Amino acid sequence: MSDQPVAQLHPNGSLRHLLTLDGLPAETLSHLLDDAEALRPQALGGTALRQMLAGRTVCTLFFEPSTRTRSSFQLAAARLGADILGFDVMASSAKKGETELDTLRNLEAMGVDCFVVRHADNGTVATLAAGAHARTRFINAGDGRSAHPTQGLLDMLTLRQRKGRDFSKLRVLIVGDVKHSRVARSDIHALRTLGAGEIRVCGPASLLPEDDTLRGCRVTRNFDAALEGVDAIMMLRLQRERMEEGLVPSLEQYFRDYGLTPERVALAKPDAIVMHPGPMNRGVEIAPTVADGPASVILDQVSNGVAVRMAVLRAVLAG
Repeated sequence: MSDQPVAQLHPNGSLRHLLTLDGLPAETLSHLLDDAEALRPQALGGTALRQMLAGRTVCTLFFEPSTRTRSSFQLAAARLGADILGFDVMASSAKKGETELDTLRNLEAMGVDCFVVRHADNGTVATLAAGAHARTRFINAGDGRSAHPTQGLLDMLTLRQRKGRDFSKLRVLIVGDVKHSRVARSDIHALRTLGAGEIRVCGPASLLPEDDTLRGCRVTRNFDAALEGVDAIMMLRLQRERMEEGLVPSLEQYFRDYGLTPERVALAKPDAIVMHPGPMNRGVEIAPTVADGPASVILDQVSNGVAVRMAVLRAVLAG
């Protein structure tokens, strides 16, 4: 297996794999967002594009549980006419000791053209891509803490729909457990690349990364101050094990300090939007009245996920 990084782009600049948004050109991101916007009518139903990927096979190879991401990738592939193999790792020979790479190569030998992979470990999707046949395509559906590129794209599409194409005018606030969040990293990568005017990050010190993830971001622990004048508030899920690890004193205290309430939403711009990648912990990082309130675009994010994943599948498989 090669130690060289896996190239995400073909020499002509078209997308070969989608492993991370970090380092992708702004033109590539904008093209994917434009394509997703155009695909939205078909994303939510219809058969007009069923010949687009006819005869191609997409395998959702998930080593972690998933609801929204896996379901939306399967819907996206179906809307484009691909054959779909939903691979259940827990019922596979991996339980008998087969390596992940051997599992992949056996599926590849059956004619799988594209693997959509979710894994708990950083870099696993790139490692699998490096060991696969050159014709096989890979899409990262979330690996470890490092990246969740299609979530980042659907978040950018939702932002663009509500706030326009000029990201330089935007102040975006990301709140919560950034340290353990692959979503936050992909959002930050995309916002940087698209030229966001200001990226603010807020959370307790124990939940903020110590590497260069927050390079160029305005970082604060004061949630109320961070909300002033922002256009979008991206809340992150607090995993309950953080309390068991001693990183959060209690869920009640976390909500007091970093929970998004209607009173806090009022500190942002009057037309600010509220986002969340899901699944939500209501009453922990977000109040139910905010999650279901007029500022929330959370369900828009979910529906945009199908369109974005259609655009990515089409890009890597149809060029």
